[in-house]
Amino acid sequence: MVQTIHNPDKYEEDILQIKKISNEMVNDCMQCGKCTAGCPAVAEMDILPHQILRHLQLGHFDKVIQSKTIWNCASCFTCASRCPRGVDLAKLMEAIRLISLRRKGNDRLKVENISQLMTDEKMPQQAIVSALRKYSK
Repeated sequence: MVQTIHNPDKYEEDILQIKKISNEMVNDCMQCGKCTAGCPAVAEMDILPHQILRHLQLGHFDKVIQSKTIWNCASCFTCASRCPRGVDLAKLMEAIRLISLRRKGNDRLKVENISQLMTDEKMPQQAIVSALRKYSK
């Protein structure tokens, strides 16, 4: 059995930032797995949706932000509709993607730069749409 070390202080600021952006409470998740069971994109994920929430609960933000799961989330809100505790994982994923983009220095998106970003095959389209929605006003 692998022992998981609980380290809430190391990434406490990142977890608080996720809560601030998404307005979701990570600790409300009771790990029932309904989000994972209903997720249409789960086959492409390296960390399952309910595991993302568990990593955030344990303060393992580094594992979450390095995963491909945050970029493979389709933001279809199936997870939110299935959650018995009302945790909207799609909002959390969007917040994590936004934090990742901000760390890379891309925290502001201008409409005139969208065509250039669309040529970058590594830039996920949902991140562009999300950033445009938040920062074009």
